[in-house]
Amino acid sequence: MSFDGIVTRSVVSEINSKLVGGRIDKIYQQEKDELLLQIYSKGTNYRLLMSASSNNPRIHITRSSKSNPLSPPMFCMLLRKHLSGSIILDIRQHHLDRVVIFTITGKDELGHPTQRDLIIEIMGKHSNIILIDKESKRIIDSIKRIPAEISRVRQVLPGFSYSYIESENKEDPLNLSRDIFYEQLENTSGSQKIFKFLYQSFTGLSPLAGREICSISGLEPDRVILSLENKEKEQLYNSMNDFIIKVKNQEFEPVYILGDDNLDVVAFYAFPLTQYSGLNQIYSDSVSQMLEIVYRSKDTNDRVKQKSASLRKVLGTKLERAQNKLSKQKEELLLSKDREKYKIYADLLQSNLYRINRGSDHVILENFYDEDLKELSVPLDPKLSPAENAQRYYKKYGKLKTANQLLLEQIPETEAEISYIEHVLVSLDNATDVKELDEIKDELIIEGYIQRRSMKNRSKKEKVAGPLSFTSSDGFEILVGRNNRQNELLTMKTAKKEDIWLHTKGIPGSHVIIRTEGQSVPDRTLSEAGVLAAYYSKGRNSGSVEVDYTEKRYVRKPKNGKTGLVVYDNQKTLVVNPYPSIVETLKK
Repeated sequence: MSFDGIVTRSVVSEINSKLVGGRIDKIYQQEKDELLLQIYSKGTNYRLLMSASSNNPRIHITRSSKSNPLSPPMFCMLLRKHLSGSIILDIRQHHLDRVVIFTITGKDELGHPTQRDLIIEIMGKHSNIILIDKESKRIIDSIKRIPAEISRVRQVLPGFSYSYIESENKEDPLNLSRDIFYEQLENTSGSQKIFKFLYQSFTGLSPLAGREICSISGLEPDRVILSLENKEKEQLYNSMNDFIIKVKNQEFEPVYILGDDNLDVVAFYAFPLTQYSGLNQIYSDSVSQMLEIVYRSKDTNDRVKQKSASLRKVLGTKLERAQNKLSKQKEELLLSKDREKYKIYADLLQSNLYRINRGSDHVILENFYDEDLKELSVPLDPKLSPAENAQRYYKKYGKLKTANQLLLEQIPETEAEISYIEHVLVSLDNATDVKELDEIKDELIIEGYIQRRSMKNRSKKEKVAGPLSFTSSDGFEILVGRNNRQNELLTMKTAKKEDIWLHTKGIPGSHVIIRTEGQSVPDRTLSEAGVLAAYYSKGRNSGSVEVDYTEKRYVRKPKNGKTGLVVYDNQKTLVVNPYPSIVETLKK
């Protein structure tokens, strides 16, 4: 997938028609690299998303929004100072590059008219949003500051002069001519692949565009330049020229392409793509609508993955330590079970002190504890007296007896901790938005696994988000907890005694509730709820998963149990396959 110069041009064309002349009413910075501008234009309120995300940089009109941070970042405050209430005079693209410039007019603190340029550079990891003074071309500030330590070539810092990123040895395809095309062709290595030649010789074209031009011309994109005959070169030029004419005429038809499963987006573009003629191409009414669909889940998933990485690292370390601790505890438990022999040693030595010579390393004594083993060899420390050796064995016996009692208490606690951490890791896998991650983080703070960095970050107690909701084929509501806090509320507060509770057997997973409303639950609904329990568990990728189910009345929280931990009885077990297609059909 590619947000290239042509997709950028289609976005600029669309927002030009809607936003030029509009007033910037509100400015939000809901992510560290993302802006949301609320613009009133032509009687309509629009929301413009500008993202300088390394993974998913983009610009388009959006209908969705995220929660705002407790305090706005400094760059957001600066934009509000300079741009709030200002009017958008012009929106343009720099050549055919992925750079969009907003010229905005407003007034300074003294009421004097000012003009600012707000520039978004959609350049992968180099993406940025920069505010400059239009007259002096000086940078006021940027969403990402780039000092010399990061880039010696181009610094982006307040007070520095702004300059565009120019592509070396590339031509602007909007100025395409036969002479320019053939000149670029001659300056390219003969071993270069055709599609690479196209996007590496002309600004704004992506690998996807290069392959599409090859597809239109009927040429294999992976062929090398040297293999082209004169007729094929002319074919390639004509196809590219036709392609660029469509761009100039703004004949955009935004589409996204679904894979063989009709679930995942494999590509999107400003025009239909002949190279994907065998797949399902979905047309959109606008490029913003198309980009919203394409990026909605992708961006969220990427941000969830990034933000959960630190939690995974902490939990991974805690889990490894707990597992090592459990291993040592079980080894010590095995040793403590052998403690009785040390008491026997001590008793036999105490009964035969007069017969033992000091300095011996062992002694053979009559074993009055075992009729079959009449004699027993007792190891001795030659440096100690017989009485001191007896006391040494009594002490060792006492320590192992105490250790055994402690270990019988500690091992279940360590096993519960391991189970808890594994459940939290599954919750991270199931998290679909940042708010769920915040819930998990708050839970870990409460449980003492991580510390809150500062009191400033402490927010008012927020209401825990509700569980996932599904409807079975028979019309029963099925609820699925997405993390331990949701699991506990769902099971201990929401569910009624007669509801059916489900959980994967022996592996971490979500709590699942079938709301019975006093009715008997059909086998089909029970099976579908089992699929949901398996899908939202550690066994998601397994061929078959065992799921326990019982009435909620038989589920209880143990004393001092961690968040989400329960015990249950009177259960039955069913075996299911966690097919994603079934999960999709059950969504409301």
